[in-house]
Amino acid sequence: VVVVHEVDERGLADLRSPRDDLVRERGPEPASGSAERFGLAHGPFHAWVRTLVVAPSDPAAPDGRLSRVVETIEYRAAVGIWRPLFALPLRRAVRTRKVPWWAPPDRLDARASRVLSLLACIQVVDGYLGTVITQTITFASDEFHRSDTAQGVTLAVVRLGIVVALAVVALADRSGRRRLLMAAAVLAVATTALGALSPGLWFLGGTQLVARGLTMGMGILIGVFAAEELPRGSRAYGVSLLALCAALGAGMAVWVLPVADLDPRGWRVVYLVPLVAIPGLVAIGRRLPESRRFTANAPAGADGGRSSGALRRIEGRRLLLLAASAFLILVFAAPASQFQNDFLKDHRGYTAAGITLFTLLTTTPAGIGIFMAGRLADTRGRRGVGAVGLLGGTAFIVVGYHTAGLAMWTTNVMGAVLGSLTVALGVYGPELFSTRHRARANGLIVTLGVAGSATGLLVVGMLADRFGSYGPAFSVVAVGPVLAAVLVLGWFPETARVELEALNPGDADLDDVSPGGATPDGS
Repeated sequence: VVVVHEVDERGLADLRSPRDDLVRERGPEPASGSAERFGLAHGPFHAWVRTLVVAPSDPAAPDGRLSRVVETIEYRAAVGIWRPLFALPLRRAVRTRKVPWWAPPDRLDARASRVLSLLACIQVVDGYLGTVITQTITFASDEFHRSDTAQGVTLAVVRLGIVVALAVVALADRSGRRRLLMAAAVLAVATTALGALSPGLWFLGGTQLVARGLTMGMGILIGVFAAEELPRGSRAYGVSLLALCAALGAGMAVWVLPVADLDPRGWRVVYLVPLVAIPGLVAIGRRLPESRRFTANAPAGADGGRSSGALRRIEGRRLLLLAASAFLILVFAAPASQFQNDFLKDHRGYTAAGITLFTLLTTTPAGIGIFMAGRLADTRGRRGVGAVGLLGGTAFIVVGYHTAGLAMWTTNVMGAVLGSLTVALGVYGPELFSTRHRARANGLIVTLGVAGSATGLLVVGMLADRFGSYGPAFSVVAVGPVLAAVLVLGWFPETARVELEALNPGDADLDDVSPGGATPDGS
């Protein structure tokens, strides 16, 4: 990037001072001739060099008090394969000395940026794998001539895959995050592909039990990994970006879904598509480092005395609180997601293409809510943002299941946008537990969430068959997120901008938790 400035003495002094915004510079250092060079001290770049060449002013000219400065900035962003997406926004951002609106509240360094970009790639795959059964169950049931109750039972049984997820996260607390995350990702893709060969709903449910367990393990480890690598003021921001990537992956499954209209067996193609991700996952595994906090608190070097009885009791109370909230939220959220396609197909007469269009147009605006949830949770606090999402999202989604036409579309858009604010609560799991227990604790929270999902699926499936409509069923299970909002407002601690070591005193202190300072203003 080359920028030519015509500046007065004050403007020249500003240009000659090291930047401290999107990037923090060191220098100036002498360069060839009259040039001045500034290097990278901290920021999301592998390389950064800013060079100034100042032409002497001409006192005889009308604007003789102005100096002509040629500013050249050479940089390479640490965002991996996402570089084309950031090319234009970054080009605009590096020309100014302002932090762009889309930047994290706390500045990332090159390692954190690189790790987040790699995790985002895995999260896209995770998002796709996590939604294939949701998108295809109604079409598979039609091929196999099964009822709504059979769908609910199958979806509930798939949740038993949490046993697989618990094994994955338990090993991750002993052996490291990276190895288990990459193994789970490759195995999840392979097991999902087996579902394309299903001779019946029982086989599809069995393969998805294993694949969904591995997928849940992936999701847990991605969140833990991100929390352990990101600075204290950008953890929720990172979670929100990962949620957007998961939504992108889920959206890709929706893009493929129209093949189900071409043939009664067309839904099977959705299960084969993830195979194309395996080479990329292998490449990511070679580039992803182990979590710094896991390395610092590895079991071999851990001080067993740190896990005192008092700390265990604190973590026990936190586990109970988060697990109860997960149960209450997912007793509503899981069936609201899982039964949407069946509701649209059998109760509103939508085709697979119509379902795809409805899903994309009503959920895409939720990306705004997800992004804002992360920023607001880091700058304003987690609890208020999460509670608004729980109450507002639930109310609109319930109304959506009672309506049709424009009202249904409108309420689903509002429900998706407001409901996406609950992303602010997703960071609590990784934050409130020590490094040596973090993955297992989050696995247990997800287990209770799965129990809530299974409960909600069974209740809604049976009530929908009984009443012939989904509306009354969702009115019943809506009590779950309302109670969860009460827990969030009344008992959840505020963790915004607090280091993980302060939240978990048993962890080893890291001198470089926020290397070189994390915030643009130096705080």
